Amino acid sequence: MIRLPVALFAALALAACASVPAAPTYPEARSYAVSDNAMGDVHAALASAAMSGKRVLLVMGANWCHDSRALAGWLESPRIAELVEREYELVFVNIGMPQTGDGHNLAIARSFGLEELPGTPNLLVLTADGTLVNPDTATTWRNAASRSEAEIFAELERLAGAPV
Repeated sequence: MIRLPVALFAALALAACASVPAAPTYPEARSYAVSDNAMGDVHAALASAAMSGKRVLLVMGANWCHDSRALAGWLESPRIAELVEREYELVFVNIGMPQTGDGHNLAIARSFGLEELPGTPNLLVLTADGTLVNPDTATTWRNAASRSEAEIFAELERLAGAPV
């Protein structure tokens, strides 16, 4: 009689160990785009924006960062992707780990008036002439994984038409 409760307990314990962790509540991108010529990519996006009348959406992040991958994933979601396609020229730039002194491509941020990038990701919205539209919020995206699709959509929609 004691064997049945012990066996049941053991089965439940094993089932608990085998459970799969909950999936993130954001659509995480599998890989964050990395380029050998990041400044060239930014210049190409600015040139495209000048021809299309769009703004540049410059996402500065890294593959190691779950918030960077979350933001990249949200940008691929159908609702946000349609907005980005309509309003922005999108470019990703790898910045490494600036908070630990191992930063990459930080001169790009400085060229648009951001002296420091305290973490990842950063989201810069630029006019075709390189004017930074969102200097107050560009470096506030370190919680992208915690933001909802609606929040991100609303912010990108606002920035698409924000006065300079």
